[in-house]
Amino acid sequence: MRRKVNEDAAFAGPRLLAVADGMGGYPHGDIASRTAITTLAGIPFTADPAADLTSGVAAISARLDDLGRDDPAMARMGTTLTAMAWDGHGFTVAHIGDSRAYLLRAGELHRLTRDHTMVQSLVEGGRLAEGDAAGHPQRSKLVKALQSGAAAEADLFRHDAQPGDRYLLCSDGVSGFVGPEEIRETLVRAARPAEAVKRLVDLAALAGGHDNATCVVADVVAPSREVPREPLMIGAAREPGLLARLTGRGRRARRPARPADAVAR
Repeated sequence: MRRKVNEDAAFAGPRLLAVADGMGGYPHGDIASRTAITTLAGIPFTADPAADLTSGVAAISARLDDLGRDDPAMARMGTTLTAMAWDGHGFTVAHIGDSRAYLLRAGELHRLTRDHTMVQSLVEGGRLAEGDAAGHPQRSKLVKALQSGAAAEADLFRHDAQPGDRYLLCSDGVSGFVGPEEIRETLVRAARPAEAVKRLVDLAALAGGHDNATCVVADVVAPSREVPREPLMIGAAREPGLLARLTGRGRRARRPARPADAVAR
C-alpha cells in the first residue's frame, strides 16, 4: 500500500527534467520535494545549465532553511533531487540522494547517478556485496540530501546525448522495486515515453511497492521533429493543498522545446 501523502514531485519539460522525493523519517517531505521542484522550475535557464543548476540547488537549500526557521515543524525536512538540464547537445545533471537517472542507448541500460545512501557506501567500501544491497534493511538511509538546516553539495556532471537516446528519472519507489533488466526491457519495448511510464509504475505496484512511485521518461529526437511544448508539474509539485503551507511560489518555467512524459502515484 502506498503512502497516503505523495511525497514525490517532478517536472517534465524538454529543457528540464527533474524528480524529487521527500525524505522518509522526517516531517513534510511533500513540502520539501515540492519546494525543490517549483524552485528549480522557476529558474530561467541560460546557455550555461551547469551554473543554472548550481544556483538552483543553492536556492532550494536556502528556501528549505527559510521554511525550517519560520516553522519549527518543518525543521529537518528534506528531499532528494535528480535533475537534467538540456543544452542542445546534451544534459547537465545535478544529483543528490537516491532518486536515479538512467540512459537507454542502443538497447543497453546505463545508470548515470550514484545513490547517496549508507548501503551504497558499504558496497563501495567492500563491506557489502552488490547483490545484497537491494535487500538490506537500511537501503534507503540517506547520507546526503537537500535538507533544512544542513549543508550538502549535489553531484554535478555533463552527459552528451544522441538522437534515439531515452532517459528515465525515477524515485526509489520505482528503482527499489523494479530491477534493471525489467527497466531496460520496458524502455526498449515502449513505443512512446508515456507507455514506459505507465508500465514502470505498474511494475512497481505489482512488486509490492509501498512507496510513492514517480518517473519521467524523455526521448532525444531530431531537431526537425514537432514536439509538445507545455511543461508538466507532477505529484506534490502540483498539489494545491500545499500552497497554504508555503510562503511563496516558484515562478513559472520557460516553455521548453523538447518532449517528456511522466507520472506520480
